[in-house]
Amino acid sequence: MSSPQLSGGGLSIYTGFTRLCKGLAVVLIGGHIVVQILPSAASYLALIPAKTIPFAWNLITAGYIEQSIHGVFISTVGLLFIGKLLEPIWGSREFLKFIFVVNFLTSVCVFITAISLYYITRQESYLYMPISGFQGVLSGFLVGIKQIIPDQELSLLKIKAKWLPSLALLVSVAVSFFTTDSASYLPTLIFGTYIGWIYLRYWQKKPEAKLRGDPSDEFAFSTFFPEVLRPVIDPLATIFERLLCGRRSESSDEPRGYTLGVASLPGSDPVEASRRRERGARALEERLAAERLAAAAGGGRTQDSQRDVTENV
Repeated sequence: MSSPQLSGGGLSIYTGFTRLCKGLAVVLIGGHIVVQILPSAASYLALIPAKTIPFAWNLITAGYIEQSIHGVFISTVGLLFIGKLLEPIWGSREFLKFIFVVNFLTSVCVFITAISLYYITRQESYLYMPISGFQGVLSGFLVGIKQIIPDQELSLLKIKAKWLPSLALLVSVAVSFFTTDSASYLPTLIFGTYIGWIYLRYWQKKPEAKLRGDPSDEFAFSTFFPEVLRPVIDPLATIFERLLCGRRSESSDEPRGYTLGVASLPGSDPVEASRRRERGARALEERLAAERLAAAAGGGRTQDSQRDVTENV
């Protein structure tokens, strides 16, 4: 099956944003405006590890507060364009659930990391640095793109979509060597990517197929790394795999899946995972085709209108 192209005709690429994504974009922009008008609000809404107890709500609100103009721009644009791709395939409810779970668990991991760094280094800056932003969820979205259209080539970057999460982390780590506030965004990006993969690999429900997660080899943790490193990564990833989903079936005569005792866990059919990716790619292709037809029809109506005006004159 041919891979759908991540492009549209004319202005169609700038249209078709979902209502949910538009609403979340308003939340991001509104949160940025609030902290600009009332800077003290960041002390209650951003993640400040020393204040998280008792202000535990900042584990949720921090992800929706952008403190810089470039941050709110990147988050809003990323949400609208990536959400336009993922939400029709996942469904609005699952899309919103993904955002909530990834945002919350990423904040929890960042909080634990900041506390750990304080005890290791005794630097109080780790306790009082306001951490916020939607970048953790955005990095999780890139994992979703990797799952749905892994072999789609991005014409601008000349790479396949499956390398987007790895490339984003590589660039972020490289940039962190030249900035002094890398602790405010790098852990969020790393944990957002990992939690996004955990959710899609093990937790995402598929009610229509009564399955959970995506256990296919093409979505294994080692696929985030170059081929040469996978023999080293696979044994380490297997440890976490067994903790989360039990042991793999050792029988080569049965479909490979995760088992716990003798009962097979949901989400253990790689064939179904492959079918889900095909359905996602097909849905994307149909959506882009519809947008191109709409753009072409709009152009045709414009030409007809111009012709009528000329005839009338």
